[in-house]
Amino acid sequence: MPASFQNPTDLALLRHYVSEACCIHLGEEKGYLFEARLGAMIAQSGAADIPDFVRLARADLTGRLRDRIVDAMTTHETYWFRDERPWTSLRQHLLPALAAPLRQGLKTRVRVLCAACSSGQEPYSLAMLIDTLCAEGALPGVRPEQFEIIGTDVSAGTLMLAANGRYNQIEIVRGLGEHWRQRYFTAVGPVWALNDTIRRRVTFKRHNLQDDLKPFGQVDLLFCRNVAIYFEAEFKRRLFQRLAAALVPGGHLLLGGSESLLSHPELFSAVTLGEAVFYQRKP
Repeated sequence: MPASFQNPTDLALLRHYVSEACCIHLGEEKGYLFEARLGAMIAQSGAADIPDFVRLARADLTGRLRDRIVDAMTTHETYWFRDERPWTSLRQHLLPALAAPLRQGLKTRVRVLCAACSSGQEPYSLAMLIDTLCAEGALPGVRPEQFEIIGTDVSAGTLMLAANGRYNQIEIVRGLGEHWRQRYFTAVGPVWALNDTIRRRVTFKRHNLQDDLKPFGQVDLLFCRNVAIYFEAEFKRRLFQRLAAALVPGGHLLLGGSESLLSHPELFSAVTLGEAVFYQRKP
């Protein structure tokens, strides 16, 4: 263990670099996470101490060391159909409402962005749900491919896993019912491979939440769940402004169950759909 992990000045330098690289702010009480997640990496890098390690990361023009640091420090907790109530609301209320203009010929596609999607379970869950609803006739006159789904994450490593659409035995059972697995996955040795039809309906792109969302255009539905809890108040304020700008007027934002936008009434109105709360962008 590098001795400088016990040096408050060195630890503050590392905390600042991580915050700068991926927007995650961890307080002093979370210092053990830096040691647990970066200790071996610092030792293997040949750096003499934490300041030297940060200098190496800043000097690496390829960005590879920065990417490894981001991968290590970002939380990749995700699973299929996370939290039941939003998915029930999507099935019963929001997706039929979004499909109506498609059926009426008023628009040709619905655009959805899943920010901080990690290894892809969230956007793939949505793609499977839409495919099933279309097959069951719950979205009459609408085709699944009329929903454009984009998944983003700051971690290049998890995006690669997401694009491959392959999940191990532990990942496949977390939140995924047997009927979903039988319908949309195929066992390939020790992993489960998502059917190509669903996999190709999601596009994955790298994006840091501190950057502008303008390159993605405006979307009708935006997922940004269980992410803002890691950010400082000022960064969250700017993030919510960017999320609002990324939505079409009247578009819907879904946050995590412990997150709220009630402190930003100028941007969003809270809308209860079934048993779940969405945030609708004000005109």
